[in-house]
Amino acid sequence: MEEAGAPHFPFPYQPYPIQEQFMQALYGALEHGKVGIFESPTGTGKSLSLICGALSWLRDHEEKRRQEADRLLQGDGGTSLSISSSLSTTTSSTLPSSSAEPDWITDFVQKKAERDFVSKLKDEELRRKKREEHLEMIRNNSQLKYALKRKSCEDDEAVKLLQLSKDPQEGELNNPEEELIVAEYESDDESKTKNKFCGGDDDDEDDLVEEHVTKIYYCSRTHSQLAQFVHEVQKSPFSQDISLVPLGSRQNMCVNEEVRRLGSVQRINDRCMEMQKNKHDQRPKEVEGGKRKRGASKAVCPYVGAQGLQTLRDTVLGAVRDIEQLLSLARETRSCPYYATRLAIPPAQLVVLPYQTVLHEGTRRASGVQLKGQVLIIDEAHNLSDVLSCIHSSELTGAQLCRAHSQLAQYSERYRSRLKAKNLMYIKQILFVVEGLVRVLGGKVGQNPHSQTTQPVTELLTINNFLFKAQIDNINLFKVQRYFEKSMISRKLCGFIEKYAGTGVTSHTQTSHTQTANKENRRTEGLNRYLQTLQSSQQPDTESPPGQQGAAEERELAASPMMQVEGFFMALTNANTDGRVVLHTQGNVAVSSMKFLLLNPAVHFSQVLKDCRAVIIAGGTMQPVSDFKQELLFSAGVGAERIIEFSCGHVIPPENILPIVLCSGPSGQELEFTFQNRDTPHMMEETGRVLSNLCNVVPGGVVCFFPSYDYSRRILENWEASGVLARLSSKKKIFQEPKKANQVEKVLSEFSRTIQRCAVDGGTLSGALLFSVVGGKMSEGINFSDDLGRCIVMVGMPYPNIKSPELKEKMAYLDKNLPHSGGRSPGQALIENLCMKAVNQSIGRAIRHREDYACIVLCDRRYSRPATLAKLPDWIRAHTHTHTSFGPAFASLRRFFMEKKKQQQL
Repeated sequence: MEEAGAPHFPFPYQPYPIQEQFMQALYGALEHGKVGIFESPTGTGKSLSLICGALSWLRDHEEKRRQEADRLLQGDGGTSLSISSSLSTTTSSTLPSSSAEPDWITDFVQKKAERDFVSKLKDEELRRKKREEHLEMIRNNSQLKYALKRKSCEDDEAVKLLQLSKDPQEGELNNPEEELIVAEYESDDESKTKNKFCGGDDDDEDDLVEEHVTKIYYCSRTHSQLAQFVHEVQKSPFSQDISLVPLGSRQNMCVNEEVRRLGSVQRINDRCMEMQKNKHDQRPKEVEGGKRKRGASKAVCPYVGAQGLQTLRDTVLGAVRDIEQLLSLARETRSCPYYATRLAIPPAQLVVLPYQTVLHEGTRRASGVQLKGQVLIIDEAHNLSDVLSCIHSSELTGAQLCRAHSQLAQYSERYRSRLKAKNLMYIKQILFVVEGLVRVLGGKVGQNPHSQTTQPVTELLTINNFLFKAQIDNINLFKVQRYFEKSMISRKLCGFIEKYAGTGVTSHTQTSHTQTANKENRRTEGLNRYLQTLQSSQQPDTESPPGQQGAAEERELAASPMMQVEGFFMALTNANTDGRVVLHTQGNVAVSSMKFLLLNPAVHFSQVLKDCRAVIIAGGTMQPVSDFKQELLFSAGVGAERIIEFSCGHVIPPENILPIVLCSGPSGQELEFTFQNRDTPHMMEETGRVLSNLCNVVPGGVVCFFPSYDYSRRILENWEASGVLARLSSKKKIFQEPKKANQVEKVLSEFSRTIQRCAVDGGTLSGALLFSVVGGKMSEGINFSDDLGRCIVMVGMPYPNIKSPELKEKMAYLDKNLPHSGGRSPGQALIENLCMKAVNQSIGRAIRHREDYACIVLCDRRYSRPATLAKLPDWIRAHTHTHTSFGPAFASLRRFFMEKKKQQQL
């Protein structure tokens, strides 16, 4: 019987007990504002549990707020007392002491505060009712999209009529170069910025801005994972009542085919921003001699209109759709889904978005995402620390620096007479800093970046030491960064290069006078010659067809390198202790590089934790969780009392899994794949014998993971020479993980077809064997369910390369800043955690649903150590058996599959 006051969780079917436990724990974490680390294996309905648990809390939270508002607005004597008590703290802190003011003043202020409070409650209740009525109208109005389509067609007809009515003799166009001039820049103290939609100030667009309601932000790694989550919401009991908004990048959400054809993310973003600027950059028409002088006819996106965006926003809120369904609707209604979804964020209850949008402050601000007082769920968060470090790290090559300097110098020279003094000052500072960065790489601005300069060397510096080495420590990078943001100089340069460097983007106008054209050609001759020199001397790292190679070079040159420079400048504004700069000089400036490495991801995650009401960090495999707590939570100032951990078991019965730690092979050779032992012929041959025996008893598919691509190549070469591969191929058809990502689907399809054929034919082959690599293309996001993965073999322990300068610096940083525990330093714990996270991800590819079964063989004696076993997921560790000799292990494997075969025959 359900307890009184216990939350009710609507579910599409009778939930498993572990799902009920998951939802109860999630509900409690959200109710009490906790930071939760939730682990639920794949196949246990994690996404549906997240949806039903979180949305049940949101439903109850909103109901409690409505009840409280109704109680306060009833108007009885008790209500006044409640209002007075709720305001007592605020009033007492703002009012002077009773001895300083008469009682009638104190009483007047108190009553006024009560009236204001009641008025605010009434306004909020009115807005809520209007919002609910509006959403209900949207959901019930099935003819809305057809009305929008008719409206769009009418707008198109009006535009055509206006175009036909233009007088071709109405005067010369305005100067098209105005849009390439840096806007007048003022300091923060001298100016006030306006946060308008797309930079506009139209009254109808101001009406689109709404106050944010309590909502849940859900983020994951890829768009496909976000789409899967939306599909789960559609199947849930909340699908008809929840207002959901999916967010994505312009590249994924643009429906303007002219813009989509540009290909690269940067060019799509720049073109979109240019079109929005054209829309709002309406200069007053001049009158000369009674004749109007028209402005330039600039391209404006036909999908961005206030009325169309507002209607598409309402349609998005009215039904749950993924991005693909939203794109189809947007094409039909000729409205922009990118901007419409951002307009829909404030009234939405559930916002689905990628990692980068919510974890990067600048992207959050640009997208309109506000985390204050909201709930954030981060799914697939097993690599959250790495994701944060990657998002806030930055890398620059010498070729990019040289191109950025040349472009900005040419730009400054061309518009020198028209730039404000403050703009010129900051441009000179940027040029000075870029020159310093080129010097650090052993080069000099103006010389051929491909000429031999220095010997290859890698150097690691603190931020301050790097600034001293580059001799740019006298520049205030914070002010330069603000200039980048307000002037948008990087985007101006991108337009400048496209206009004058012949990148294929047609300019808006062409000068009709030959003399002016020759003058412009002379001004940009140096820039064009420099770009052609870089293009001719650039040597690609990988072989590609000539046509594709040229296209790739053109796209690379089209994107403004100043964007990368701006990102690196921002990275250098981090605290000196939070990051390092790694210099890689490779003999010439063009291929040399500098990389900012973020050592403390908590510094960027702390604001998220501070703003959000509750943060849920969820994943199928979260073990080991110690690095989450130390690196991201404790370092960000989160107290231990605010953190909760929840890990549930699997829905499969215990007899459906057989995890084995194998300490030795069939011949008695001890299995310990250390760097010194793993390359010996005896170790490789023993591994081959282990795999041959497994293939004799395991039906269907076997997936074998090696610790690295290099070791995979060496051991397979040894097996081919010794005949091991021939023995394996007599039992299983052999597949290898492809080198190119676009070939993964093909290999998996053939792998699956082979297993299905073998199951039906019953010939000499019993299935297929797939060789893969930990951390590779097959170790994450691939499901080896049922016969595809009856056995997962882990060869060795995939420790990261401790000789890497970045990893060594990260270990040193952790040893210095985090407490030591368990007899091991934080740096050593990092190495072990990275290894076991990779192992857990790989072995989690099998057993994907309740009826599935598989065995997991960990081939290395070191897995038997208690500290290592403790870092396996609970549902695997509880059933793991350690075998010091091969005989008993092989017997248990044979018995396991014989029992499964008997069960299937019954």
